[in-house]
Amino acid sequence: MTLEITYYGANMPVNLPLQSPQQALTTWLAAFPERKLESEEIETINAMHRVLAEDIATDTPFPEFTRSGMDGYAVRAVDTVGASENHPVTLEIVGEVPMGGSPDFEIGAGKAGVIHTGGMVPAGADAVIMLENTRLSGTRKLEVLQPVKPGKDVSPMGEDVVTGQVVIPAGARIRAGEIGGLMALGRTRVNVVRKPIIGILSSGDEVVEPHVKPAIGQVRDINSYTASAHIEEWGGIPLRLGIVSDEIEAQRKAVASAYQRCDAVLISAGSSASERDHTAQIIQELGMPGVLVHGINIKPGKPTILAVCNGKPLIGLPGNPLSSLIILRIFVKPMVERLLGLPMNPFQPSVRATLTQNLKSNDGRENWWPIRLVQSTEGIQAEPIHYKSSLIFSYLPAQGFVRVPGNAAGLAAGNPVDVYLI
Repeated sequence: MTLEITYYGANMPVNLPLQSPQQALTTWLAAFPERKLESEEIETINAMHRVLAEDIATDTPFPEFTRSGMDGYAVRAVDTVGASENHPVTLEIVGEVPMGGSPDFEIGAGKAGVIHTGGMVPAGADAVIMLENTRLSGTRKLEVLQPVKPGKDVSPMGEDVVTGQVVIPAGARIRAGEIGGLMALGRTRVNVVRKPIIGILSSGDEVVEPHVKPAIGQVRDINSYTASAHIEEWGGIPLRLGIVSDEIEAQRKAVASAYQRCDAVLISAGSSASERDHTAQIIQELGMPGVLVHGINIKPGKPTILAVCNGKPLIGLPGNPLSSLIILRIFVKPMVERLLGLPMNPFQPSVRATLTQNLKSNDGRENWWPIRLVQSTEGIQAEPIHYKSSLIFSYLPAQGFVRVPGNAAGLAAGNPVDVYLI
C-alpha cells in the first residue's frame, strides 16, 4: 500500500510505502544518532524532570555511621535471649544517645542505652529493641519483653551505598526521589542536559492566530499550541515560529530558518497529497537522507512525514487536531526523549479496563480510539468516543486511547483492553 506523494529531492518522483507505526518509528529513530546536547548547571531544587548529564557518585558511605531505625533501646542481642512478658530480662540503662551527636558510653553485658530513630548506635550494641517491647522498672532498669536478633532495626554504615558508588547515572530523568538523594549527598547544584529546542511551524493560508476572529473559511491555529504544551511536558523547549502561507517559497524560507535555529522541526499541516502541500519536497531539499516515511498505516494520522536531514529530525504533522495529537504522542515524544539522550522506553502508562462498545477496524490500518474512563461497580469501563479527526471538543473528555491493531477486525465489547493514558 502506498500514499501517492511525489517530491523532488533529486529531480525524481518518489512514492514511499505506508509503514506500520512501529516500523515508521524504528526507521526514523535509526536514521538520526543519539545526540549529546550541551549540559548546563542548575539548582537541584529546579531540576525536576530534567536529565542528568553526569554520574552522581558518593564521596562518603551512606549512612555515614551505624544508626538506629527505631525509637527504643540499643542492646546486645545475646542479652535478650529468652525474654518474654512473663519472664522479662532486666538490663541496666547506662545513658541516652544525643540526637545529632555521638554517644559517650558503650553497651557492655547486661546494659542498654536509650536511642532515637536515626541516632548513632553506641559501640558494643548490635540491635535496637522497640519501646513497645519493653517496660521500665525504676529509673535505670529496663525490662525486655521480647528477644531481638543481631542487626534488628540497625542500619550499618554504608548499608545504602559505599564510598565512590554511582547512585544516579548520567541520562537518568530526575524525579522527586532523585532530588532527595542529591540533597542527601549535599549536591545543591547539578549538571543537566540542555533542553532541545523544537521549532514549530504552522502552515496554511486558512490558519490564523488564536487572538484573531476567523473569517469565513479560516480556522484558528490549534496544533502548534497543542504541540508546544506536549513538548514542554516531555522536556523540550517549544519555539513557535508562526504561521506561513501555502506559497512554496515562503514555506521554503521558513522551514530553512527553523532548521538552522532548532534541534528539531515540526511542521503542522502540509503533509497530505494536495497540490498545495509542499512539506515533503521542501524537507527533502534540506539534506540527506531526507524523507524516510511519508504515510503511516494508522487512523487517524495517515499522511505523517518523518525525515532526517544531516542528523536533524523533522516531522510533518497532519492538520486535523486529533490526528496531530496522536502523532505527537507516538512519534514526537520518543523524538524528544532521544534528543535528551534517554533510552527507548516501550513502557506507556496504561489502565486495564473493560470495553463497553464494539470497535471496528476493517480498513487495514491501526486505529487509535479516544476513550473516556468510567468507574462502575463492575470495575473500570472504557467508553469509546466517536469522533471526527477535524473536530476538537468531542475528544476533550478522553483520558486515553485504545489501540486497535491493523491486522484485527476490531475489538469486541466486554473484552479487557489497555487504555494508554493521556
